[in-house]
Amino acid sequence: MKRKTLSVVAAIAAAASFVIAGSAWAQGKYVHANNSGYDNLDPHAIFDVGRAASRINFYDGLYRWVDNPPKMIPWLAESYTTSPDGKTWTFKLRQGVKFHDGSEFTSEDVVYSIERMLAMKKGAASLFLPIIDPGSTKATDKYTVVFTLKEPSAIFMSTVPEILMVNSKLVKKNEKNGDLGAAWLAKNVASTGSYKLKRYDPAVGFIGERFKEHFAGWGPKAFDEIEFRTVLETNTRVQGLIKGDIQGTDGYLPYDQILRLKQAKNVQILEQESMRVFYFSIHNGRSPLNDVHVRRALAYAFDYDGFVKDILKDAVARNAGPNPNNLWGAPKDLKGFTYDLEKAKAELAKAKEPLRPITIGTLTGFSETEQAATLLQNGAKKIGIEIKIESAPWPVVQSRMQDRDKNYDMVPLWKSTYYVDPNNWVGELYNSRYIGTRNSSYTKDAELDKWLDEALATNDQEKRRVLYEKAATKVTDEAMGIFVYNTRWYGPYAANVGGIRFSPIGNGQDMRWAYYK
Repeated sequence: MKRKTLSVVAAIAAAASFVIAGSAWAQGKYVHANNSGYDNLDPHAIFDVGRAASRINFYDGLYRWVDNPPKMIPWLAESYTTSPDGKTWTFKLRQGVKFHDGSEFTSEDVVYSIERMLAMKKGAASLFLPIIDPGSTKATDKYTVVFTLKEPSAIFMSTVPEILMVNSKLVKKNEKNGDLGAAWLAKNVASTGSYKLKRYDPAVGFIGERFKEHFAGWGPKAFDEIEFRTVLETNTRVQGLIKGDIQGTDGYLPYDQILRLKQAKNVQILEQESMRVFYFSIHNGRSPLNDVHVRRALAYAFDYDGFVKDILKDAVARNAGPNPNNLWGAPKDLKGFTYDLEKAKAELAKAKEPLRPITIGTLTGFSETEQAATLLQNGAKKIGIEIKIESAPWPVVQSRMQDRDKNYDMVPLWKSTYYVDPNNWVGELYNSRYIGTRNSSYTKDAELDKWLDEALATNDQEKRRVLYEKAATKVTDEAMGIFVYNTRWYGPYAANVGGIRFSPIGNGQDMRWAYYK
C-alpha cells in the first residue's frame, strides 16, 4: 500500500481551521438570500450549487474543499492510503466525532451513507455509480473504511468530499416502506455538521444553529445562527442587503447590480476568479438537434460579443469550450463559434432533419438565462428557426433535464465546480456513462466516450490533458453545446462580515469560518 498524504501547506491550512472549542461565543445571526429554492434537505438527493448551502453547512464529508484555488483538507477522515492498482482506498477516520444527537460517528455510518447514495441513484450518486458496486465498501474496524472500486479512477479522491455522512441509526429509525428515510431526510437533518437544523420551511428556507460540539471547534466570533432564504427577485435581494435586512446574497448577480452595491457604504464586494462556465445545454438525442448542422446553425446565431460586452459589460471572460479557460485540459487554441448569420444559414442548408419550433427552458430568478435565451431567439429568427421560451424554478428545470422525454430542447445555465478536474465539465456533460444524471445533453458518441473513459483510467496528467483537449475540441466543433463565458465571483456581503472563505466548490456559502468584525 502506498501512503498518500496531503501537502504540508494543506495540512497547515487544516490545522489553522481547527480552533479549540470553548472560546467566547459569538452573538448575532447571519441571513443570506438566494435565488434558489430549498425544497429538499436530503444530502443524497440534491447536488447543485443552488441548494449547496444546506449540504455544506449541515453535513460533513471525509475530506473538504476550501479556498481558491480549491484544495482538499482532511475532515471526518484523518488520512487515506491507496493500493498500487488504484482500486483499493482505505480511510482512517477521526475518532470522537459526534452526531447532532450525541451519538458517535463511526465507519458503519460511512458504509451506510455510500450504500444509500448508490441505492437512491440521485444527487452526487452519479459520480460513484460507474465505479463502486453496492456492497463493495467495508468497515474493517470502528474507524477504518475500505472502498474497492470496479476500475481505477483518476477522479475518485477529488469526488470523496461529495460523500456526505448521515447518522445511519437515526435514518433507519425513520425509514418508511423501504424509502431509505428519504421522506424524513427531505425536511430533517441527521449529521455531524457545523450547524443543526432549527427551522425549515421549503417555501421560505432554513435556519441553522451552531453545533457547539462540532469536532473542528469554533472561532471566538462565529455566528450562533445562520438563515438561508429563498428570494427570487433580484432587486429584492439587493435592496435587502443595502437596507441591512440581510447580510449576504448571490455572488453571480447581474453586473449592473454589483455596480449598484459597490456604491453602498454598508456593503463589501469580494472578487474571485471562478470556474463556472455559462453555456446552452442542447438535447443532442432528439430531432432536430441530433443533426450537427442544426446545432452549428444555432451556435452561429448567438451574438457572443453582444452578450459578453454589451449585456454583461465585460465582467466575464469569453469561454469558447466546455472546460474553464483557467483549468488544464482546456485547449489553448480553441477557436469556438462567432456570431455569423451567413455561416448559420449555410449550416442550416445542410440539415437533414425537418425543423420544428425549439423550446428553451430558462431559470426563474436568473435574469442572464432569460437574456441569453432572448438573444438566441432573435438570432435564430433571422435564419428561419422559431424558438419558444419557458421559465421555471431551478428544481423544476433540473428535474426535467434528467428525463430524456421531458427535457427542454435547450437550457442556458452554468456548469459549476463540484470537483477540480476536467471531468467535472466535459466528462460529465458529454460522456454517455452519465446519461440520466449529469449528462443532460443525452450525447452518445463512441469516439468521445473512448477518450473520456481513457482519461478516467489513468493518473498520468499529461495523457489526461491531451485526451480532455481532444474531447473539448470535438464537443465544441460539433456544437454539442453553445459555450459562452467563464465567470468571476462578486460576493456581496455586509461590510461587517469577515471570514468568508470563497471556493469555486460552494461559492462562498460555507459559513463555519464567517463572523462579524
